[in-house]
Amino acid sequence: MVTATGDMTARVVHAPTESKTGCSRSSGLSPFKPHFFHQPHNEDYNNNKSKSQRAERERERELFSRDCCSGRDSSLHLLFRLPAWRKDGEGKLECGVHALDLEISPKDGILGGGVDKLELKKMIEELDLCDVPSVFICPISLEPMEDPVTLCTGQTYERSNILKWFSLGHLTCPTTMQELWDDSITPNRTLLLLTYRWFSQRYLQMKKRSEDVQGRVIELLDTLKRVKGQARVQTLKELRQVVVTHSSAKKTVVDEGGVALVSSLLGPFTSHAVGSEVIGILVNLTLDSESKTNLMQPAKISVMVDMLNEGTIDTKINCTRIIEMLMDEKDFRSEIVSSFSLLVGLLRLVKDKRYPNGVSAGLCLLRTICSYDQVRSLVVSIGAVSLLVELLPCLNSDCLESALFILDALSTLPEGRVALKDCPQTIPNAVKLLMKISESCTQYAISILWQVCKLAPEECASLAVEAGLAAKLLLVIQSDCNPVLKQRSSELLKLCSHNYTATIFISKCRLTRTIQ
Repeated sequence: MVTATGDMTARVVHAPTESKTGCSRSSGLSPFKPHFFHQPHNEDYNNNKSKSQRAERERERELFSRDCCSGRDSSLHLLFRLPAWRKDGEGKLECGVHALDLEISPKDGILGGGVDKLELKKMIEELDLCDVPSVFICPISLEPMEDPVTLCTGQTYERSNILKWFSLGHLTCPTTMQELWDDSITPNRTLLLLTYRWFSQRYLQMKKRSEDVQGRVIELLDTLKRVKGQARVQTLKELRQVVVTHSSAKKTVVDEGGVALVSSLLGPFTSHAVGSEVIGILVNLTLDSESKTNLMQPAKISVMVDMLNEGTIDTKINCTRIIEMLMDEKDFRSEIVSSFSLLVGLLRLVKDKRYPNGVSAGLCLLRTICSYDQVRSLVVSIGAVSLLVELLPCLNSDCLESALFILDALSTLPEGRVALKDCPQTIPNAVKLLMKISESCTQYAISILWQVCKLAPEECASLAVEAGLAAKLLLVIQSDCNPVLKQRSSELLKLCSHNYTATIFISKCRLTRTIQ
């Protein structure tokens, strides 16, 4: 029998062995008056309990007796009528933060006919709830139970989990660690039914909300075709909020042709208010190839670039994300991002340390852009090298990898190498990052140092050694990094040693100074 308390915990207790007459062997009570409803009829009890409370208890006894006679599961009835539960004026039983609506909860599942375990599994997967009552959670897997079984200790587990526990040779209860005097398991049908009803109720509520959201999305799309001006901005804001909040709304927008409708609002005369809302909607949708091709039109790209330079920080981030989405398309042309205005806007976003999310988004897009050889020279010409080198000490690990990747890509150009050499912080900042963040960062930093030192060995190699490069390279060579990186470190170490005698260079390789 499952019992519950006010904090939604539950346990299974075994009823006393029944005799042939149906009465409990442990007490002389009538089978229609269970011991947990029995109260001693003495003077204290009559004085402490009001008439209304006694009348309510009598009604519960009658209901329990009727359930027993009709063959219904009285334990399920009792669970919903425990005194610790509180019934409000709307017919709901409340317990802690959970409330079961007894009037609308499904009586036999969604489709009727008892518990369908496959249907229960589907509901659990689709709902993916984080507020499931602990009574429905398996203590082993901490997941909702689809086939609960009870041990002789009274603890309930998911069947597959407890059988696996037994297969490992354990003869104890996982929760209490008591030795089991009986290794049999009993299906807990009452708890299974309660689990099914609880998930069924929430599944139906989710489906109803989903239908309401779909209807609202269709209504907003229809409104968007008719309105203009401030009404259009307001409609777009509401549509954006619905799309961000409800995952089902995204599919509805796509299925109802909303992508083409919203994209059509981007044009030469689009205001920033409309454009920012349109980009905010599109960036949350899954765009197909046709939609991306449509967004690559020069007029639409021009609007995005303008908002990247003059919009709010959220709008700027959304613009970088939508452009990055377009660059994933196989038909994307590098000419689209070969825009001075676009690159300047990106550098402004990266330079603004007040918004770490903006720095990360700008570096991600700039990294993707630098994968096109045709655009790299333009990136160098707008001063990206010196800006990124100065930012290196201030960036987090993810942003550092993107910034070093960009600098490494720019170092393949002659003008990029010259810009790196002319920046006084290039060598010290790159040396500090060796063996500090990740192997990828170390690889990019060594590649940058190699290009700079190779360009001006006498000048740059000496600066690198004084900054502690020799000792760091020895660490790289002795580490477990990939052989290519070790080979490049050996070559760079050899290049740096040309300006020193053996004795002096060995003294430069001492690790004590570098570690300090």
